[in-house]
Amino acid sequence: MQQNVTDRSERELRPGHQERTTTPLRSRKRPSPSLTYVSLGERPARRLPQLFIGLALYGFSIAVLVRASLGLSPWSVLNEGLAKHTFLSFGTLTAVVGVVVLLLWIPLGQRPTFGTGANIIVLACSADLGLRLIPQHLGLLDRIGLLAGGILLNGLSVAVYVGARFGPGPRDGLMTGASAATGRSLRLVRTLIEITVLAVGRLLGGSVGVGTVLYALAVGPTAQFFMPWFAYRSAAERMGDPALSEEARAA
Repeated sequence: MQQNVTDRSERELRPGHQERTTTPLRSRKRPSPSLTYVSLGERPARRLPQLFIGLALYGFSIAVLVRASLGLSPWSVLNEGLAKHTFLSFGTLTAVVGVVVLLLWIPLGQRPTFGTGANIIVLACSADLGLRLIPQHLGLLDRIGLLAGGILLNGLSVAVYVGARFGPGPRDGLMTGASAATGRSLRLVRTLIEITVLAVGRLLGGSVGVGTVLYALAVGPTAQFFMPWFAYRSAAERMGDPALSEEARAA
């Protein structure tokens, strides 16, 4: 009997025993927050500044990549190509293309949100502002620095404005809507759309280069890296997460 008590005491005091009993609770990972639409009326003072800052940074990052002159993202290649054949500015064409893409939502059953409209307007203004502020015809080293900084800023800004959860922009909505309508994977639909856009933009004279490849490879992982810091958790999600329940009640 004494031996059984001793053995039990030794097991309870053995290093790591208490950790095994409590680790499942302490090491439980918080579920990744959803990035679906959250109503405009939920904490707008918290989320609206994040949306507008993220969109402004995104538009500015596009201007940075344009001034780097080492290759652009597919949609920027299209906008730059169109700018060479019209009297409209790069930023204005960004908005025009956004509106045209928005019209393609109609047969797909997609509905625009507040974030969709903000995406069109803020991106156009911030891209044109960036192009006015950043000088042209820089040296190669400066352009390489702009390329690296532009891709980093672009990925960060995606995490910021998408994390505010005001709905997709026109281009993202086209991809998700086409994926739902066709039953094809989002990756396949996005790839096909961006290859088409890139080809048309290139034919119009848009810039394609090493920056195009680096952007395609790096912007996704960069946005994913920053997303946990900026993804907004709705009140319902916070109430359902034991680790955040106290914070949700306070909010």
